[in-house]
Amino acid sequence: MSVSQRARNIVPSATLTIAATARRMRAQGIDVIGFGSGEPDFDTPDHIKAAAIQAIHEGFTKYTASGGIDELKDAVVTKLKRDNGLEFARDQILISCGGKHSIFNVFQALLEPGDEVIIPAPYWVSFPEQVKVCDAKPVFVRTREHEGFRLHRGLVESHLTPRTKILVLNSPCNPTGAALTPAELKGLADLATERGFWILSDETYEALVYDGYQHVSVASLGDEVKSRTIVVNSLSKAYAMTGWRVGYTAGPKDVIKAMDAIQSQETSNPTSIAQRAAVVALTGPQETTYRMREEFDRRRRYIVDRLNGMPGISCLSPQGAFYVFPNVSGTFGKHTVGTTIRNSTEFTAYLLDAARIAVVPGVEFGSDDHVRISYATSMANIEKGMDRMAGAIAQLG
Repeated sequence: MSVSQRARNIVPSATLTIAATARRMRAQGIDVIGFGSGEPDFDTPDHIKAAAIQAIHEGFTKYTASGGIDELKDAVVTKLKRDNGLEFARDQILISCGGKHSIFNVFQALLEPGDEVIIPAPYWVSFPEQVKVCDAKPVFVRTREHEGFRLHRGLVESHLTPRTKILVLNSPCNPTGAALTPAELKGLADLATERGFWILSDETYEALVYDGYQHVSVASLGDEVKSRTIVVNSLSKAYAMTGWRVGYTAGPKDVIKAMDAIQSQETSNPTSIAQRAAVVALTGPQETTYRMREEFDRRRRYIVDRLNGMPGISCLSPQGAFYVFPNVSGTFGKHTVGTTIRNSTEFTAYLLDAARIAVVPGVEFGSDDHVRISYATSMANIEKGMDRMAGAIAQLG
């Protein structure tokens, strides 16, 4: 007996694997600094935790409707109007077990075997794997580093075929931090309406943007594109609620209904307690998110400056999220005793061995010239980690 071909085709999440490796090393007493994790190092705000505690005391610990409680759907409707200028009704909202689950529901509801999904590269590691689970084909569109990893109409248009079903937008982007302008979004929106494909707009990092950038949802650019867009968001990053597992989608009623039916058989409802906490997160004070963003900005500026001061490393300044995606190809071909660096995987292994810092190789995101470094850790860790990285690179000759 063997597992399915579908299961054999799936690659485990590299980011989760790296984070687990760092935890194991620390448990063994090794002083390793983890730059792999995609979660804020801040605690969930107290008023959100208090709402969960209250829900427990009130006995709100049973099943809810599979697609989430009405109170939370209404909070999402209010949030989308307040922050994004988007009008949705309650029956156009689905609450799911995190943003990853939300995205998987979209693919499950829309894709047929053989359909093609356009995914800009570099990309979040789960996009192509989830597409493959649906027996569909990921089609990668390589963005250019010298253009700031920006996606525009011309890049996408050359990859369209009669099988194109979905374009994935992730702005701000994990792993590059690139964030699209309204003009770039408009070009992609027009293309979607002209050629009749869907847009999956992953807006998970919309609250974590810098240098005066203002997030714009592609769905806000007109009724035509809104009718072809599924907006995905999560409470994990903006509210430091990664473990609470609450995400949501907004889109056309028939698609949301189909996703709800799928979810009813996959997971039933998201955790009742987390849903009540999510209502307070979306409708309550937002100051903790603003303060978190300010601290991420401080770390961002420091880490970009340090990386650009290292020989063989160059790093663009991200406009959003909490990752940098430095180009490390200038170290390829260099060596130290017993080690020659030839790609991002070997560079990552070298840093873990020589510097005791854990980063994620860029090949996992579709670019072997880069690595992803999360600055969702303390400034003390960032300073120590950058010192260690600089020392390790200095040993290469």
